[in-house]
Amino acid sequence: MKYPQTKTAKLTYSAAVVAIFIVVMYITQPISFGPIQSRFATALYALPALFPFLVLPLAIANGFSNFMLGSFGLPDVIGGLAIGLITSGAAYLVGRFKFSMLLVIPIIIFLPGFIVPIWLSPLTGVPYLILVLQLCLGQTPPAILGYILLRALSNIKETSQ
Repeated sequence: MKYPQTKTAKLTYSAAVVAIFIVVMYITQPISFGPIQSRFATALYALPALFPFLVLPLAIANGFSNFMLGSFGLPDVIGGLAIGLITSGAAYLVGRFKFSMLLVIPIIIFLPGFIVPIWLSPLTGVPYLILVLQLCLGQTPPAILGYILLRALSNIKETSQ
């Protein structure tokens, strides 16, 4: 498998990842929004560890999915953009500094788990610490899935070079 090198290829891959993110969010909508959520699309936040150009597209995908599918308005859209940028940016740093890929698991669990309740708690009326617990538990399966995805793509990337 050849990985994108040109700007056109990176743009095409970025568009595909954004589309996949939004489709997964749409399909899993009943469990992706509200105070108790498990967003399987956030497994894709692991990808910038291998593909740094995906940091911004993943942030846009999260913000856009909150706009299209969420019910918490502008704070959730802006927060979604921010948490997408922070989480996928942290995953990028894992790859940039060649840290263990296992680090994407706590990144995908704890960054959204502790940051999203900052705006979600006032919007839902659910206490911050309760939301932290719920979101961290909900983010655990996507985080593990993200790690598995990253390992699989890493193995493919290594064999294609």
